[in-house]
Amino acid sequence: MPPTEQAFRLPHLMLPRPGIDLRRWSVIACDQYTSDPDYWARVADEVGDAPSTLHLIFPEVFLAAGDRDGRIGRIQSTMRRYVDDGLLREHAGAVLVERTLLDGRVRRGLMLELDLEHYDYSPASTSLIRPTEGTIVERLAPRVAVRRGAALELPHILVLIDDPQCTVIEPLVGARARFDKLYDTDLMQGGGRVTGHALDAAAQARSVSALQALSDGAAFAKRHGLPASTPPVHFAMGDGNHSLATAKACWDAIRSSAGPDHPARWALVEVENIHDPALEFSPIHRLLLGVTGDLRHVLTTHFGRRVQVTEQPDAASMRNALAAMPRDRHAAGLVQPGGRFALVVVDAPQASLDVATFQAFADAVVATGHAREIDYVHGDQALAQLASAAGCAGLHLATLGKSELIGRVARDGPLPRKAFSMGEADEKRFYVEARRIGS
Repeated sequence: MPPTEQAFRLPHLMLPRPGIDLRRWSVIACDQYTSDPDYWARVADEVGDAPSTLHLIFPEVFLAAGDRDGRIGRIQSTMRRYVDDGLLREHAGAVLVERTLLDGRVRRGLMLELDLEHYDYSPASTSLIRPTEGTIVERLAPRVAVRRGAALELPHILVLIDDPQCTVIEPLVGARARFDKLYDTDLMQGGGRVTGHALDAAAQARSVSALQALSDGAAFAKRHGLPASTPPVHFAMGDGNHSLATAKACWDAIRSSAGPDHPARWALVEVENIHDPALEFSPIHRLLLGVTGDLRHVLTTHFGRRVQVTEQPDAASMRNALAAMPRDRHAAGLVQPGGRFALVVVDAPQASLDVATFQAFADAVVATGHAREIDYVHGDQALAQLASAAGCAGLHLATLGKSELIGRVARDGPLPRKAFSMGEADEKRFYVEARRIGS
């Protein structure tokens, strides 16, 4: 199938009809709070039986609960019931999304559909839509099971554009007074607020033109100091890498028998400008579960004489010491039960990023039987709390500078899995919009 001339198009959305309680309708991305079932219990208590995206998603905290097939069946039947009962209304066209966070920052994005024909999540990808982290193919299976046969997709995917002149999204902010407001609601569990405005025809035309300009390969290469022949990254994955990979896998499974206009060829996403000052990157920490033995001994076994472990009096001292580390040494904080903190420093690292060095260590800890599994935790306080439990330990990682992300991906390929996060856990995308992908 020949590719289209561009990797995106204006979306066709399904939005909750007027009268639905949007606070209870909107819940956070399914891959958040995976070590905190109490969070999802509070969400369920607040939602009750009200129409909600909670009934349309599979929170990954429940993946190991043993009722996967039954849960997926309920999700898919609820999707069909919501559509048949008229709980969703159609909207055609791009939407300006404004997410107000609790600290007052306002992060802005644009709802679009991306063409999966222009997306390749392999490590050697040079596609216009590019992965920024390694894709764990094994993680796709439960998501594919939900999407296959689903009537709707509900995206928590945040995709980045490299727009230093702020030509695409930022001009819409000054014009939004003339746009129709589609939704406006507080978000549950301290999630802030989200508002959506429908772009008019003139604004859509300007945004499309500005987006098309960002795919210019020569300008992209010059901006990042890369060879002129470097394939440009038009859209870089921010959050939801595995969700977009799931959409791609499902499309690939039917593309030979589906027509070029089949809705599964496209995926609904929110696009954000990586140069938006309200967009902050956060690390994704590693939580080791079922730890046995002394991790300091395991560190020495793994790294040899290249590792130094220095005790820290408290969490703040550990974070400050980590922030002060030079770039030619890799470091992480070590958090253990009993309020114990340390700084781990590795000399002459073999990987190019701290996260790769300590992901390899975490994998080795599990492979050698010194821990049962690894979880990925957003937020410093969340890690400190979870790692304080018996049999646990936390690796507190440093933050990746967002200014280097897209250029690094274009030059070196995807980063290690879970290398960064666009904000803390409570800043993740909440589900509001849906899109028809099946019957």
